[in-house]
Order: sequence, then C-alpha cells, then structure tokens
Amino acid sequence: MRKQAVPTLLTAGLAATALLASSQALAYSEGDFITRVGVAHVDPKSNNGTLDGGIDVDVRSDTNLGFTLGYLFHDNFGVELLAALPFKHDIRLADGAIDASTKHLPPTLTVQYYPLGGSGAQVQPYAGIGLNYTNFFSEEIDLPNVDLDLSSSWGLAGQLGMDVRLDDNWGLNVAAWYIDIDSDVKLNGEKVGKTSIDPWVFMAGISYRF
Repeated sequence: MRKQAVPTLLTAGLAATALLASSQALAYSEGDFITRVGVAHVDPKSNNGTLDGGIDVDVRSDTNLGFTLGYLFHDNFGVELLAALPFKHDIRLADGAIDASTKHLPPTLTVQYYPLGGSGAQVQPYAGIGLNYTNFFSEEIDLPNVDLDLSSSWGLAGQLGMDVRLDDNWGLNVAAWYIDIDSDVKLNGEKVGKTSIDPWVFMAGISYRF
C-alpha cells in the first residue's frame, strides 16, 4: 500500500504544482501592461441643458473605435488611459428646428482597483476613478453666418470593467465609464449658455496583457 501511495502522492504533487504555475501565469500582477481595444459607444444623458431664449439642447449618441493602455504598479492597483477615434455627435436645438454637430476626443485617466489581482482568477473585475479632458472641434450649425463653438471640458470619471481571460495574454473585455462633461456654448463668439453632456461610455472588445 505504501509503495502505491508514493507514486500517487508524487503525481498529485506534480499536478498541483502545474496548476499553481498555470494559475500564477494567468494572474494579473505588478509590472503588467494591459491594452484593450473595442467598439466604444458614447451615450449622453437625456437632458443636455437650455440655451438663452429657452432653446433646448439634445446631444445624440455616437459609436467608434476605443482603446486603452493600462499599467499595474501593484498586484491590486493600476492606472489606465482611455483614448478613441474622434466621436461625432449630432445636436438638435429647439426640438429639432436647428441642426448642429460637433466632434470630440475624450482622453480619460483613471486609477484602478483589481480585487482579484495577484490571483489566477479567470475573471478579473476592476473599478476606477479619475479625470477626463474633452476637446470639442469641427463644430457646425445649420444657420447662415453663425459660428458655433463649444469649450473644452475637465471633469471627474468613474469606471467599471471586467476581463475574461482566454490564455496567459488574451482576454475578452467589457467596460463602462460615467464622465462629467460640461461645455460653454458660444455663437459668433458670444456665450449663450452651457450644455451638460454627462455620458455613459460603453466598450466591448478584447484585451492583451504583456
């Protein structure tokens, strides 16, 4: 019995060692870089403010390619920068009586917490909080001899996300940000009010750890 037990214990020990090694290989850990690429959808809140003269503002949603780059400075903590190709938003003024549009870039830097970082969990959730800078450009409005200008915005951002590991490097990712975006609105250089966009940003795609 004892002679049979030795090989059995040895086999079990080797299997446990292999499993542990595999688990550690999958683990998110200090020094890792993680990039994520996917389809990003910017969905502004429903009420975007009222300009002088009682003109309601309705900023429509848009979808484009988004990408992030993150770095873990601790098994459980990291930083991440969100970037994207320019989003273009149609803007309806006065219940659609006036059409306008703008493009914007929304780089967002967050500090992230990974509750399962350092473990070999296949599912790696994370949460973040940080700062957003939104730059508006290429504004247009359907009024003759009128120039539309939207000021840049600084605001807080919150984030929730999750990676589902496929192997040591690749995974599937879903993430969402809530971003505080407010902009002064000017027509021909004169301020006529403020718009509050405050969108949810949703992204789904792939992640790669290196």
